Amino acid sequence: MNKVDHSNKRELRRIYDEETEQWYFSVTDVVALLTGCEQPKDDWRQLRRQDPAMGAVTRGFRLLGQDGKNRIEDCAAVDGVFRIVQSIQPPDGSVEKVEALKCELALLAKQRIEEVQDPQKAIDRARQIYRDKGYPEDWIDVRLKSIIVREELTDEWAARGVKVGREYAILTSIISRETFGLTNKQHKELKGLAKHSLRDHMSQVELVLTMLGEVTTTEIVRVEDVQGFEPNKAVAKRGGRVAGNARKQIEAETGERAVTAANFLPKPTSEAVPQSIDDIPF
Repeated sequence: MNKVDHSNKRELRRIYDEETEQWYFSVTDVVALLTGCEQPKDDWRQLRRQDPAMGAVTRGFRLLGQDGKNRIEDCAAVDGVFRIVQSIQPPDGSVEKVEALKCELALLAKQRIEEVQDPQKAIDRARQIYRDKGYPEDWIDVRLKSIIVREELTDEWAARGVKVGREYAILTSIISRETFGLTNKQHKELKGLAKHSLRDHMSQVELVLTMLGEVTTTEIVRVEDVQGFEPNKAVAKRGGRVAGNARKQIEAETGERAVTAANFLPKPTSEAVPQSIDDIPF
């Protein structure tokens, strides 16, 4: 579900959450950049004590630390980072780092605006990224189509009062459960994924079924003019059920499960990977 940037050239770790479709930045890294302190966690705790509402702008994600270990850390989206920036008075001499942070956030915003204005830029950028990673062209075509289908659905949700973030994630999970009989978390466990994007490791059949659930949900939302989060939960279940029925029919015709442990990981992980959905505890 998530793409992590742990580049050593960056002082700011970030992670892309596909369910909320936002970049999240390590809060302690942001604080360290702003204050130059060696114990940014202490400053973050103090900031939260001074402003308890600050904790509401963060979510926990597993990030790689300097010691090479993955730990759950507080992360904030762009709006949350700007709020932290406004709440901290940086010491003299850190102006350049603060400006660099603002520039990086502005670059992400600029890219997003460009992609909204010209979706072909987003498609071309994504296609090249997948090519560089070694994905086959036929898979890339399906994956890019799935991105377009997803954006059409989230556009409808946004226009009808569904909030980006937690509500998007809940609706997405409902569609997934109805489609595959698995939540996104269980689906990732099946494939042996940790910090990786689930959709980037789906087979073409899994991607097509995901698209079917989402495009069906989109059509129902449009035709019935569904407004608000709660009514959209029922529609998400209906849309996912259509894809779920298709999955069951495919499995009946082929005699094989449509959901597999197959992935595009470059090498086997050291963790035990379930071989079928029957191996996952519910």
